[in-house]
Amino acid sequence: MDTDPALRFSVSYTTRAKRRGEVNGRDYHFVEADIFQRMAAAGEFLEHAVVFDHRYATSRSQVDELLRGGNHVMLEIDWQGAQQVRANMPEACTIFILPPSLAQLEARLRGRSTDPEAVIQRRLRDARSDMAHWPEFDYVVINDDLNAAVKTMQAIIAGRNIDNLATAADIGARLNAILEA
Repeated sequence: MDTDPALRFSVSYTTRAKRRGEVNGRDYHFVEADIFQRMAAAGEFLEHAVVFDHRYATSRSQVDELLRGGNHVMLEIDWQGAQQVRANMPEACTIFILPPSLAQLEARLRGRSTDPEAVIQRRLRDARSDMAHWPEFDYVVINDDLNAAVKTMQAIIAGRNIDNLATAADIGARLNAILEA
């Protein structure tokens, strides 16, 4: 985000409680479930989904406004949201970010110190089925080296030729290794 002045981040809506250090309007738009439901029913969301018992959504008007301003818009969403975005905006470029292993995913979740043990265990259980959706995306980035992952993301967003993109077969083999680790 810091290296591309035309790249903007869409702040999602959520019904989950604010975590320590989060700021409403910067990290998420925190809303009550009834408000969220009204917004969804009114068609205000480009996408919305229930993830780990909480609702998340992307504002259609926010994305439209950013795009009208000549920006690229980055959404941080799961596979359910990406399916809806592709249906509503087929020109969208989708990138699936994978952890290098389930063990590394667990270490990252624990390192955040934001979720209770039951939530961490559920996230790890659900990760396998979530990762199975990678073929639906335009690109897959395995975040095993943060600097390399960032450079790959920058190249994808800029539309540059990317020499080190893996084939679908390579990604399938890597995914099997991730799930077995």
